[in-house]
Amino acid sequence: MDGHPQIEELFGVPKVLVGMVHVQALPGTPYHRLGVPAIVQHAVDEARLLADAGFDAVMIENMHDRPYLRQAVGPEVVAVMAAVLDAIRAAVTVPLGVQILAGANREAMAVALAGGAAFVRAENFVFAHVADEGLMPEADAGRLLRYRRELEAEHVRIFADVKKKHASHALTADVDIAETARAAAFFGADGVIVTGIATGRPVEPADVRQVSAAVELPVAVGSGVTPDNLPDLWEFADLFVIGSFIKEDGVWSGPMDRDRLALMMQTAHRLRTK
Repeated sequence: MDGHPQIEELFGVPKVLVGMVHVQALPGTPYHRLGVPAIVQHAVDEARLLADAGFDAVMIENMHDRPYLRQAVGPEVVAVMAAVLDAIRAAVTVPLGVQILAGANREAMAVALAGGAAFVRAENFVFAHVADEGLMPEADAGRLLRYRRELEAEHVRIFADVKKKHASHALTADVDIAETARAAAFFGADGVIVTGIATGRPVEPADVRQVSAAVELPVAVGSGVTPDNLPDLWEFADLFVIGSFIKEDGVWSGPMDRDRLALMMQTAHRLRTK
């Protein structure tokens, strides 16, 4: 199976399943309950489950930190996310990624550099939008790429959301998803991510096809991937970020479900061997 050369270089396979570790609520956030050692161990345990199941990469995200701050987080979040990433790096051998909500892209880049991650997921890379955290008034591409250069971290790839979930895009209603992806490519993204309207909600296959046809960059599906819709998306995307389906009852905040992990990997194996 032919794949995108950048994807094969980074992950070693042409089609990549990225398993999500939703790090438990971090210090200073409203739902914080566990001490730092327990937060780290919980994340390591989930990363091991994902790697042992056969996922090609693991991404950490501070999703339990809701409600999220807008385009910045405190040093306590950066410090614990770096500790989590470092511990996972020692526990598994697959490539790692980082996202820090909401839109804390430079903080994610710093954590990725410190912990040896291969990529970050960046919100608000191009165009303004209204997120559930509020108005994201300034696209982050210019600052983020300059920050990556300043850190000498160009080996950390940037996968940018386009028309992302949990947001209104009325401000850019005259700019379709294909043109948004072209703008992300023009501004230096290493890949683009297409999502549904919310966490766990499936993408529109037509959106993935449009983006795939519009850019030469790797294309990722960033929400709602299941064994049922994976075959319809397989041809048009290079990465599949999976976080909700592999949890009990398909709820992102629940524990990992080994049966669901196995089912997802069985589906991917069938597609890879066609």
